Amino acid sequence: MAYTKINYEDVEPVADAMHFLRDPLECEQLGLTIVECEPHWEGKPHDHAENEHEEVYLLVEGRATVVVDGEEVSMNEGDALRIDPESQRQIQNRGVESTFVLVGAP
Repeated sequence: MAYTKINYEDVEPVADAMHFLRDPLECEQLGLTIVECEPHWEGKPHDHAENEHEEVYLLVEGRATVVVDGEEVSMNEGDALRIDPESQRQIQNRGVESTFVLVGAP
């Protein structure tokens, strides 16, 4: 088959927020995650140095902060943020709901 189609809401969320779509979409070259953040939700600090994945975080709804190597980066709707694989990152949602689209690839 030349394509795979799913609805992200049909994918069980991890940590009550993250819909990992790489496997359901049968992706081989990239990762795709939808993150629906409730007010005051925080992601786990992490990096992707081991698998050399650079990521782009696109905030499609709300406001949030992404901490990159200890620096707080304020995000508003429509903002996109590229993060190097070795940089530690963490989403810190403030007092409003927000939705991110995360894309990563080597």
